[in-house]
Formats: sequence, C-alpha cells, structure tokens
Amino acid sequence: MTSDNWNVLAERSLRGELLSREQARSVLNAPDEVLLEQLAAAYRVRRHYWGNRVRLHFLLNAQSGLCPEDCHYCSQSKISTAEIQKYPLLAKDKILHAAEQAERQKAGTFCFVISGRSPTESTFSQVLEAVREVKAKSDLKICTCLGLLSSEQAQRLAEAGVDRVNHNLNTSAAHHPQICTTHTFDNRVATLKHVKAAGITTCSGGIIGMGESDDDVIDLALSLRELEVTSVPVNFLIPIPGTPFEGTNELNPRRCLRVLCLFRFLLPTQEIRIAGGREVHLRSLQPLGLYPANSMFIADYLTTPGQAAEQDFEMIRDAGFILEASDGSPLALHNHKRVKVAEEARGAQEQR
Repeated sequence: MTSDNWNVLAERSLRGELLSREQARSVLNAPDEVLLEQLAAAYRVRRHYWGNRVRLHFLLNAQSGLCPEDCHYCSQSKISTAEIQKYPLLAKDKILHAAEQAERQKAGTFCFVISGRSPTESTFSQVLEAVREVKAKSDLKICTCLGLLSSEQAQRLAEAGVDRVNHNLNTSAAHHPQICTTHTFDNRVATLKHVKAAGITTCSGGIIGMGESDDDVIDLALSLRELEVTSVPVNFLIPIPGTPFEGTNELNPRRCLRVLCLFRFLLPTQEIRIAGGREVHLRSLQPLGLYPANSMFIADYLTTPGQAAEQDFEMIRDAGFILEASDGSPLALHNHKRVKVAEEARGAQEQR
C-alpha cells in the first residue's frame, strides 16, 4: 500500500467506518519501509480526537501474588514460580502515600490494582475506604482493577467515587483458552458490562506477543470497539522467568508500532495507552508510540520496573507533545535534569 492508501484508512477511521479484515491485516503485515507513513496516517486520527496531548497513569500494585487463577503471562498466578513480592492489601497510609507520589509524577489517573480472582468483602470494603480518602485529598482520577466483579460490587464502586474500572480482555475470545483456563473470556466481558451499567467508564485492553495470530489481534480490537470501552491499555508481553511464557520472544519495535497504528484506526475515539512492556519492546522507538497512542503509564508496573519518570518527561517534551492534567488542562514540563547538567558544565568551565 502507498501513503495514499494509509490516508484512506485514516479517513475511513475519522468517518467512523470500520476497516475491512483485509485492510486491518495489511496494517499488521506492511513492510518496514512504510512504517513512518503508517504512523503519520494514524497520527491524523489521534490528533483529530486527542490533539498533541499525552495523559499519564500511575500504577499501584496494592495486593500482590497468591492468585488462584492460571493466567500464563502473569507472575502472580498460581502456576507461576517467579520470584516476586507477595503481600495482602497494603495499609491505607501506604496507598495514600502512593497517591501523593502519583501527583508528584504528574499522573492524572491513579490506577489501584489487587491480585486475585475477585475481592473478598473485607478487602473490597478496605478498597472503598481508600478510594474515598484519595478522592478527598487529591484531584486524581481513580481507576481500580479488582478482578471479576458483580453488578452489586460495580455499583458500590460507583458510589465510592471510582472514575474508571480496568478489566482487560487480554486477547481474542478464540485465543483466550490458550492463556487462561480458570475463567472464560465471557467472564471478563460480563465484568465490563456490569461496570458500564453502574455508570463507570471502562478500561480494557490486551497483551500482545502471547502466540496470537493477526486475526486474534484484530478480533481483540473489534471486541473492545463493540463494548465501547473508553480507555485501552496495549501491553506487550514481558516473558517473566517462572511463567509459562518464559522465553517467548515474538515482538520487535516495528511490530509493536504497527499494532498501535491498527488499534488507533479501529478505535479512533478511545484513549489508547502504551502499557506494560513498552520499555522492553519499543526500546529506542518509544517516542514513535505516542503518534498513534495518547497516554502511557509512568513509573513501574505490577511486578516489573519501568523507566525513570524524568526519562518519560524528556521523551514527551522532545517529541513536541504536551502533558495533560487530570482535568484536561496542559501541564508545563520543566527540565530540571538538563538545567542541573548545564549548571554543572558552566561551573566546570569557570574553574578551568
């Protein structure tokens, strides 16, 4: 396909039209030499709906390990032998401290995650209490990720002031049995429907690089479109030692960027977030991910580290994007690191 063809896809996306299966496959299978043309076309759609703003999300692993599910990608699952920290729900003061850290790192959304199939009543009550306190003390939007939820639990989250609930579909319905057997794809869809019915916005995405086909990637995006998910985190598998996917290595930076372009074409109005694995798989091409995507996590993930916040700020600034606060207003990014380096260089020159 030529650059004109990629722009045809952008125009279809901007009109709200669905790409054909053949067109979607062409995005994923395009040669490397047209990657920049694809990114430019995807950016047309991204800029139309989201301008040149970037949203930041801060992730807290508030309860780690000891999960009875067998998700093959996860270091916290019952079948994982990965060496990770395992702990019950963090004390409220630690959760509040993490929220303060999120504000310092200019995140607009505080993502509160616990391990497990579904929260016990005791844990759920503590989560609600923590949510109320964070909302009372900050302007952060709160997204919770608590596993499978009932309609009653979703309603209680809404009453506590939760802005968004994350529950990833992870992959297509057809591929789901290859990555998890202790719950179904339909279980995950049901949780998202409960959340939406409670009036909370939905966050759901997937993990790329788990042996899925191109059609699985396409079907995942189409499922998210059909469910009218508001926010879509796109993760790239980190093959953690001790998990069934240890040693899996199907990705390169160009593949990851093409997936992000496809998601932008198929999900034009949604917030698309570069999530886990961006540092590992996009590497030096991370800034290009912001042309189709309009948000990302800052700092660490659940059980794997991210890069330093200052590196993320520098990347956003250098690419000409503007950081967005939780209320949608622009935030200034002052480059303290560069100022310090410049001052040190001046001092050294004066001494000479």
